[in-house]
Amino acid sequence: MKFSRYAISLCLLILSFGMIIPTFTANSTEVYKIPVYKEVEKGLYAFLKRSIHDAEEAGAEAIILEINTPGGFVDSAEDIANLLDSTSIRTISYINSEALSAGAYLALHTDEIYMSPSGTIGAAAVIDSSGNTADEKANSAWKAKMKNAAELARKNPLFAQAMADDSIDLPEYRAPIGKLLTLTSAEALEVGYSEGTVSSFDELLKATNLAGAKVIETEETFMESLARFITNPIVVPILLSIASLGLIVELYSPGFGVAGTMGLISLVLFFFGHLVAGLAGYETIIIFVIGVLLIIGEFFLPGGISGILGAAAIIASIILAGGDIEQMIIAVIIALSVAIVGMVIIMRFFGKELKVLNKVILSDATTTEKGYVSNKNRVELVGKVAVTMTPLRPAGTIRIDNERIDAVSDGSFIGKDKHVKIIKVEGSRIVVREAVEGEATE
Repeated sequence: MKFSRYAISLCLLILSFGMIIPTFTANSTEVYKIPVYKEVEKGLYAFLKRSIHDAEEAGAEAIILEINTPGGFVDSAEDIANLLDSTSIRTISYINSEALSAGAYLALHTDEIYMSPSGTIGAAAVIDSSGNTADEKANSAWKAKMKNAAELARKNPLFAQAMADDSIDLPEYRAPIGKLLTLTSAEALEVGYSEGTVSSFDELLKATNLAGAKVIETEETFMESLARFITNPIVVPILLSIASLGLIVELYSPGFGVAGTMGLISLVLFFFGHLVAGLAGYETIIIFVIGVLLIIGEFFLPGGISGILGAAAIIASIILAGGDIEQMIIAVIIALSVAIVGMVIIMRFFGKELKVLNKVILSDATTTEKGYVSNKNRVELVGKVAVTMTPLRPAGTIRIDNERIDAVSDGSFIGKDKHVKIIKVEGSRIVVREAVEGEATE
């Protein structure tokens, strides 16, 4: 009887432990470690948006940004800062090397900043595409944002302003007038821009009372890495230049060759990267397809309107896909300029010499000098005026002295019932142009 009671008690004790252990396991904390490396740009924004969403879904205790960046683009930094401000999860910056320019701005939008002994933070002036300090308008707005970020983080805004404004005099921190402020880890701790200096990530977890937490390291997928590369503002004009130059060259070549293939691949990569990065929606793809269809329609509906609308739709879709309209307009202008200059150079200097082009471009002509005569050479028609019986696009039918004759225009579209003048006869090929008013009475 006693044995039975002991056995029942033991079972109840084991059952109790079995119920307690899962509770401890469920209450274990999770910390998401997110790398912020290389440049701050649109692709990084997409990666951080996905990572922060995953952390929120998992109910993470904290998000730690491991920062090592030389800076990046202002608009992308602002978008990422809004992400950090909108999450309810505790955010911590761990500057294990450098957080310069946009990187410093992001660090100020986290709840806490910790630095490695060799870490630095600062040097946050706005630089234009040529590497010079941006104009006063852009810099003034950025200085205000840096000051506001410091104030929201309850830090002395003077140092954030000195990071972006070289007119502030802080010689004790190697930032006299004319130099931007960059703080070492010791200096950042001294002025309150860092909560502590730690030599490792484990030491950071102890300093933030997160020791023993399960650390989940997020990594960029291959698609996200590719999107970061493609959406880089330096890469975008290159892709668009290859696309425009390739497609323009293809227009002068029969069939479809290497140039057209490279152009299409560049366009596909452009839209793919911006779709993955979350910058472009499917509406931009629809606008692009409409533009292509309108250009194709130009071959069946001559007049130029369809082609112009198609080109406008394609350019609009590219600009809308980039997110930053001003930046994309500049990229499109660069691409079109490169395409025009490149095409002029190719046609002017290399059109006849390039073997590749010679293989795909039909250079023979059915002239009488080369013996291409399929019927009587009616040279007597040269100079006469006829009337078009059908539109010439460029081929069609004309009437002269009640005789129907097949003819082609000199390249322009000529409508029906128009007076034309025969300007050339090459065997069976009769070339005409639209007659001027005096010629039409002949």
